[in-house]
Amino acid sequence: MADGKHSGALGAVYGATRPDEVAALYDDWAETYDGEMAAAGYRHPTICLALLARHLPRGSTPILDAGAGTGLIGEWLGIMGYGDVEALDISEGMLAVAARKGAYAALHRLALGGPLPFADATYAGIVSAGVFTSGHVGAEGLDELIRILKPGGVLVLTVKNTLWEGGFAARIAEMEAARLVSRVEETEPYVSMPGEAGTVPSRGLALRRG
Repeated sequence: MADGKHSGALGAVYGATRPDEVAALYDDWAETYDGEMAAAGYRHPTICLALLARHLPRGSTPILDAGAGTGLIGEWLGIMGYGDVEALDISEGMLAVAARKGAYAALHRLALGGPLPFADATYAGIVSAGVFTSGHVGAEGLDELIRILKPGGVLVLTVKNTLWEGGFAARIAEMEAARLVSRVEETEPYVSMPGEAGTVPSRGLALRRG
């Protein structure tokens, strides 16, 4: 299935081909991002929060919001009883907006898809909403997130169908076969932005590290 066609900032970030291009586009979008995504009915943060709450006990710490953007999930994690939440994002502008919300114990300007400067088994939970999608991060971003997750910890993420069918599902299956992770929940495919015509469906996943 081909990716849908989007206009404006959303279309630009989906069409980006380099990490520096993605970062610059998000920097420019940061101040209006929350309002525009709310208008589009953006569902990924809600889905991820529900999956995390179902599979990771309240109070588990620390938590990494990987691809935190403006901090949509960070605010809610605190309300739900998850303390010591850290944010990771490629965009300095998005992290600046997240910082103003006061929801994060630390902010890390980093790109997913390569090595991360965190020790093995650092985080009890990791949330990555809307990151594994067109023009962003593919299955190459999984290994490092699993590495920095504590044994028994939970990684919650969303994956666009085009990535899922283009090698992501196969990589998850390899990790399961190697007992690196177990798939504790997978949602049915859903449209992440009902207000945007042509949005390709995604799915939510909850993975527990072995």
